[in-house]
Amino acid sequence: MRFHWRLLQGGETGGDTRAAGAAREATGLPDLEHQLAFCRAAERAGISGLLTDVGAAKPDPILLATALGLDASTVEFIVAYRSNFCSPTLFVQQLNTLSGLIDGRLSLNVVAGHSPAEQRYYGDFLPHDERYARTAEWLHVSRRLWQSDGPVSFDGRYFKVEDAVLNTPYSSPQRSFPEIFIGGGSDQARQLAIDEGTLWMRLADAPEKVAESAAPVLAAGKEVGLRLSIVCRPSREEALKAAYARLTSLDPQRAEHQREKDFMQGSDSVSIKKTYRLADVEWLTPWLWTGLVRSHGAPAVAMVGDPEQLAEAFIEYGRAGVSQYIISGWPKLDEMVFFGDEVLPRIRARERESAGDGQGAQ
Repeated sequence: MRFHWRLLQGGETGGDTRAAGAAREATGLPDLEHQLAFCRAAERAGISGLLTDVGAAKPDPILLATALGLDASTVEFIVAYRSNFCSPTLFVQQLNTLSGLIDGRLSLNVVAGHSPAEQRYYGDFLPHDERYARTAEWLHVSRRLWQSDGPVSFDGRYFKVEDAVLNTPYSSPQRSFPEIFIGGGSDQARQLAIDEGTLWMRLADAPEKVAESAAPVLAAGKEVGLRLSIVCRPSREEALKAAYARLTSLDPQRAEHQREKDFMQGSDSVSIKKTYRLADVEWLTPWLWTGLVRSHGAPAVAMVGDPEQLAEAFIEYGRAGVSQYIISGWPKLDEMVFFGDEVLPRIRARERESAGDGQGAQ
């Protein structure tokens, strides 16, 4: 299994809610000094990749990945992007340029968008299902540009290109095109991952629920990944104390928590709405907690426990078919370092034991 982390945001220290970060801590500007230190810490911790988020409150993900990737040594960058930003030809040209600069250490996290209000910032007025239809065309053209030896022509509903040729090839020691994570919990997102992606990235739920939803993706020969958070401490009691301390420290009257609630209510994301409904049940398993979802956002579904418990939980997800993860925590740096020191070695030991038994994690 491969473990990625959500990149530190500009000015971020404590990892508060989306609204709180925008209002008080995180900024839409790069914070290269701290972000480069975070990249180096990720490499020491054994983290495979770092997610560069996309959105109006964030820096441009391609430019940020370029700046960080030129300094980092081994960590990859998961570039989040949406199909309404530019033509597929220009996008492939940008990604190919980035791959040449950082030796192919990148993958792509395609999201169709989760906020109609923010989509309109960028001139995108399509409803949910049409955004996925457009993204399917965009990825189809992109894949042909990466994998075709000759000119590419396409005449679709949303995109049209004629005899497209790029002299900037994709450069990577491992692949002829980047891994393509398709983010979302809807049927459209899952089908897009099957048709044009390499991995379906969904939000966390109990392992049996994940296994059920993952079956068609795995049957198509594609991977399944999870977005989630963790709260890990040397003992379960300490982890529970840390989790509930973050919850009880929240002031429900603070304006940023109302903005988080407003964001959820205004979102047309199937994944976000499903996860907010899951939060009606506080513990989905003995270690999977929804307590922070309604204040910190849908990706705040969290594993809570000691290193042994979390290692076993990840192995259980592996048996359900999950092979990659994008993780966050509070604060991100401290949680990532503790994960690398205490949880990841236990996961690797279990994987080696399973391989020795001839069973494998799945």
